[in-house]
Amino acid sequence: MKTKVSLVVITFNEADNIERCLRSAKWVDEIVVLDSGSRDNTCELSKKLGAKLYVEAFRGYRAQKQRAVELASNDWILSLDADEALSEGLSKEIQRMLEDGEPYADGFEAPRISHYLGKWIRHGGWYPDYQLRFFDRKNAEWAGGEVHERVTSKQVARFANPIEHWVFKDISHQVAMNNLYSSLGARDLARASRSASLFRMVTKPISKFVETYILKLGFLDGLAGFIISVSAGYSMFLKYAKLWEIKKVRQEQLPDTVMKERLGKGNVSKSDFENTNTDSTADATPNYS
Repeated sequence: MKTKVSLVVITFNEADNIERCLRSAKWVDEIVVLDSGSRDNTCELSKKLGAKLYVEAFRGYRAQKQRAVELASNDWILSLDADEALSEGLSKEIQRMLEDGEPYADGFEAPRISHYLGKWIRHGGWYPDYQLRFFDRKNAEWAGGEVHERVTSKQVARFANPIEHWVFKDISHQVAMNNLYSSLGARDLARASRSASLFRMVTKPISKFVETYILKLGFLDGLAGFIISVSAGYSMFLKYAKLWEIKKVRQEQLPDTVMKERLGKGNVSKSDFENTNTDSTADATPNYS
């Protein structure tokens, strides 16, 4: 019997992305979209493409993704962010494996390549950026912190072809998201009892820029690589500055009232960030927090 697969996606205001995402895996047996109150036509587009639509309050990225997995009818899960899509090669690779029989591992990760500033970014830690997105939910689950959620699985294999990721719309979008990611990252650090200091606020951003631009060859991506590397360093500074602020006022609240309101209502779109640990920001696409 052929293995049945459910595609699961969490959304908030993803009308610009959701069609590309869902169409890239149109061969799946079921599509589950878990929305958290979109104000655009994300829900209408999802239903038009055959998705089972659920609308629930946002409970945090890890918990929201795990909830989407629970809503699926099938054990084998393909989990994508709304701004991601299977490349044609990856789509065919997965289908060939399923045609040959049962998947030979509990989970499969694929390289992820991100499109930003008019080009595919291949350096600076943004590629290959392996993501575990195809898995048997009986032997895998979403884990991690408030931002850096990840799938954990027992036996993991790799696909050769990539997930395509349309990461930021433009620099303004990147700056806005860095503000959010750094706030969430600071909260994770505070919960882990990490400390903030002038030394870390100075050295962490510099070391992140050097790591991204030089050690991880970000300069090979031209001016885009330079912009990404500077942004990574600045986001690192913001994270530790906000950690200091949290420690100073002794509360774990987002300093930005707009972001705080959005988080409280569950209205933050999770499209642009994936797994690193709390001390490594921006290694892979938007891991700037």
